[in-house]
Amino acid sequence: MTPEQTRSLLTICLMAAFADGRNDPREREHVRRTAESLSAGAGIDVMSLYQDVLLKRVTLEQAAAGLDSPELRQLAFEMAVGVCDADGVHDAAETAFLDRLGALLQLASGETAPVMDNADALAQAPVDRPLPETPAVPQSAAAGPDQAELDKMILNAAILNGALELLPESLASMAIIPLQTRLVYRVGKAYGFELDRGHITDFLATVGIGLTSQYVEQFGRKLVGGLLGKVLGKVGRTIGSEATGSAFSFATTYALGHVAKRYYADGRRLDGTALKAAFGQLFDNAKGLQQRYAPEIAERARTLDLKKLTSELTR
Repeated sequence: MTPEQTRSLLTICLMAAFADGRNDPREREHVRRTAESLSAGAGIDVMSLYQDVLLKRVTLEQAAAGLDSPELRQLAFEMAVGVCDADGVHDAAETAFLDRLGALLQLASGETAPVMDNADALAQAPVDRPLPETPAVPQSAAAGPDQAELDKMILNAAILNGALELLPESLASMAIIPLQTRLVYRVGKAYGFELDRGHITDFLATVGIGLTSQYVEQFGRKLVGGLLGKVLGKVGRTIGSEATGSAFSFATTYALGHVAKRYYADGRRLDGTALKAAFGQLFDNAKGLQQRYAPEIAERARTLDLKKLTSELTR
């Protein structure tokens, strides 16, 4: 892709992040930090793009006009749907944005409807179900959850999300957040807490994980790492050579599972500052740990049945 095409895709990505018109300061700060971090390796000043979008110095028409192939236009739409649905099914404002984007990209309803249906199904995926391919954590009333099994569940979830990030399909990235949400639910349940989606979303925001910004970062890292070229080249399931995004998703999921473990084991007494500090330390540790499990992550990506996984998540 040319630098102009990359700018157009990132601009649409950021516009989608703000399409709902809500001004949650935590999420806006998460997106700002994401733009800042992506600027370091993209060869493009993503922070400048962020400011342009925020101050409306660039239009959706201008961004869409920079995408001159059917593959790029379809990719832009899939990415925008994933961003809009990251924190739940797109609302009226996001629906209007996506309808307008689809028209500007000259996409027919037959091209846009399946993408939106898949994203909606994942956004509404039940949280109170087992993690795919992960056995339940044994628990006794006296001793609490089996710690070794709990750690194994968290590691398996991290490996799975790292593997998903190696796949080029947009649906793979869309599945990561529902899996993280379900992981927090399973950890909480192991300690006797029944959690709803609202609590889990707030917990993620408190530790420093914005749902919308996380998808923006996942997409941005794939773009920076060159994995999206695999999609445009129609290689399909070929695993990208750049694993930066995979390391990010592995580390995020691993740290999230372990900070949730601390929080619920302590009876939910840790405050927001302590949670954020703990997550940051665990995330840094997990980035190093990912190197050890890189072969398992790659093998998991090669054998992963994405259709089966998303079906398990949404039923």
